[in-house]
Amino acid sequence: MTDTTATGTVHLHRILAAPPARVFRAFTDPDALVRWMPPYGFTARMLEFKPGVGYRMAFTNFSTGSSESFTVRYLELVEDALIRHADTFDDPGLPGEMLVTVSLKPSIAGTELRIVQEGIPAAIPEDMCHLGWRDSLDMLAKLVEPEIPDGA
Repeated sequence: MTDTTATGTVHLHRILAAPPARVFRAFTDPDALVRWMPPYGFTARMLEFKPGVGYRMAFTNFSTGSSESFTVRYLELVEDALIRHADTFDDPGLPGEMLVTVSLKPSIAGTELRIVQEGIPAAIPEDMCHLGWRDSLDMLAKLVEPEIPDGA
């Protein structure tokens, strides 16, 4: 029998060649979130966004068309340094609340990014979370690292 109450935790670390302000904006801008957050093979829709409060988003599996929605409630926002939020899935089969802490620290290379995601539902293997975050962070880097000046 599978324990549906057990939860997991993942720890992630990246160095991004972008300033903390740009990385912070990618975590708090609705257009940016739908661009980089869904792992490869998924699309995203922003269902609702309230600046400084949180958002509701859906990921859709491009292969199957199945969709999963979730709500993010900001607990703490420290501009260019820290984002803490609580996430809940709309699916009752994925119970509980996940806590996500995103820490940004200036680095000689740009920004040191650390993420801790706690309370992952037992139905979601931690390894799959790592793979999903890997994809998402690859796309985050592609969004925030280019220094593209406005047209002349």
